[in-house]
Amino acid sequence: MSFHEVRLPARLAFGSTGGVERRTEIVTLASGHERRSTPWAHGRRRYLIGAGLRSLEDAATLIAFFEARRGRLHGFRFRDFADFKSSGPSGAPGPLDQPLGTGDGETTIFALGKTYGDLTRPITKPVPGTVRVAVDGLETAGFNVDEASGQLTFAAAPAEGAVLTAGFEFDTPVRFDADRIDVTLESFDTGRVIAIPLVELRI
Repeated sequence: MSFHEVRLPARLAFGSTGGVERRTEIVTLASGHERRSTPWAHGRRRYLIGAGLRSLEDAATLIAFFEARRGRLHGFRFRDFADFKSSGPSGAPGPLDQPLGTGDGETTIFALGKTYGDLTRPITKPVPGTVRVAVDGLETAGFNVDEASGQLTFAAAPAEGAVLTAGFEFDTPVRFDADRIDVTLESFDTGRVIAIPLVELRI
């Protein structure tokens, strides 16, 4: 899959709407009871961006970004301002925020994730320079992060039974879900952009 490690400029995301979708398959039995199942292990985010009045400069930036991605062809990073860090919405990410795993004395590679109740969402696009890690509650710098995949590699395997935690900011991998952008000229320096859909990518 083709993915560009660039983020949509933040100012183009202001005024966006979005959220999580699930897919649930429901079969109603003759008795009236239901059987419910889902083929999706994780929810999928969808967004609408760009809607409303924009300066022509912003409209031009959005069109240039869209063209560089070739419409729906290439994915990119998107900051979901409602959910972009390991901590709560008003807190700063810390090394104890999210479980990373438990050491076994041999494994050095662990995957970043964010928990939602009993569900862990894989985090594949951490923001460079924001990842903090702790081993048994003590912050460490002995690791490297692959910022294109969310995999974290320790310089030395954590000891057996060591509790590993991490904190970070992250982007959501998305693509445009349309091959067209429409802009209406409202005045000499403003235009109205029709909402453009984005859809989260599985990476």
